[in-house]
Formats: sequence, structure tokens, C-alpha cells
Amino acid sequence: MAEENGRQGEPCVRSKTGGTLTKGDVVVLTLRLLCMATSVTAMSFMVTARQVSAASFYGFQLRLHSKWSFSYSFEYLVGVTATATAYSLLQLLIAGSRLLVKKSPVIPSRNQAWLVFAGDQILAYAMMSAGSAASGVANLNRTGIRHTALPNFCKSLDSFCDHVTVSIAFTFFSCVMYAAAAVQDVIWLSTH
Repeated sequence: MAEENGRQGEPCVRSKTGGTLTKGDVVVLTLRLLCMATSVTAMSFMVTARQVSAASFYGFQLRLHSKWSFSYSFEYLVGVTATATAYSLLQLLIAGSRLLVKKSPVIPSRNQAWLVFAGDQILAYAMMSAGSAASGVANLNRTGIRHTALPNFCKSLDSFCDHVTVSIAFTFFSCVMYAAAAVQDVIWLSTH
């Protein structure tokens, strides 16, 4: 069965459509799904991060409005996660169409593998920088710069801070997933 696909020695799994999936194809598809899921989760939590509350600041009651779009770093994070989601969806559609319609391998050529590898590397770096920028904004009290202590706004804006924290965590997890996808691309390139 492996010889029919031109991939000797690779174990195959028969799919419902009659085609065959190698373990490498299954890993690629699983990584793409995880990349897309973590990117969508990060974006969803950030886009829903908003809250209106009140806080006491040196005896004054301040009305606080927080929304993700008030920060360029959070906007950058949403943009990067949206781009990563679109990229992963496109890769899944291409891979799925190859498997279902043409019954060919997920990555058909070295040229496409190099392009996918470059895309994965760029997104891994972008996710890391977006997460770092967003976490820097979220930790203003820990900058090391000597200034009057800022009030802990997360006591008043707990829902907003929770959404931002979860979004940043999933952004870093997305970075790990894209790095793993890049490693998988390198493994594919070294064996084909």
C-alpha cells in the first residue's frame, strides 16, 4: 500500500474516502488543527475582553472603561491571531482537498514544503512578539522603572484581565504549535 503512493516504508492508514493517510499526514493535519484552534481561542478571548467598572485611586472614585482595542499591543495580537487563523485554515483546506479529491500527499513537493516552513516560522515569530508585547502592557507595575506605584486595576477589572491573560497564554501556546509545525516541515524535507 505504501508503494502505491510512492512513499516506501511509511505506515499508511486507510481513510473513509478510499485514500491513504501516512502517519506524517496525520501529524501535519493534527498540528494544523491545533494551530488554528489555539489562534481562534486567543483571538476570541482578546476580542471579548472589555469591562466597565469603578476603582478608588487615592480616595477618588474613577470610572474605568477597558476594551482590547484601547491598546495597540492588543490590536496587534488580534491582527496576528486572525492572520494565523486564516493561514491555518488555508493550509487545512489545501491539505484536505489533496487528500479527499486527488488522494495525494498533504505536502506534494519540496517547494511547497519550503513555503509552508517559511510561513510557519514567520507566524511563530509573530505570535511570540504579539504575546510579548501584550504581556508587557499587562505588566506595567513590574517594569522596573521607578515611579509611583500604579493601582492594581485587575482588582476592579477582573473579567477584562482574565480574558487578556487567557488570550496571551493561548498566543504563546500558538507560538509553540507553529514552531512544532515548522519542525514537522523540516522532518518532511529531510525525508523526502
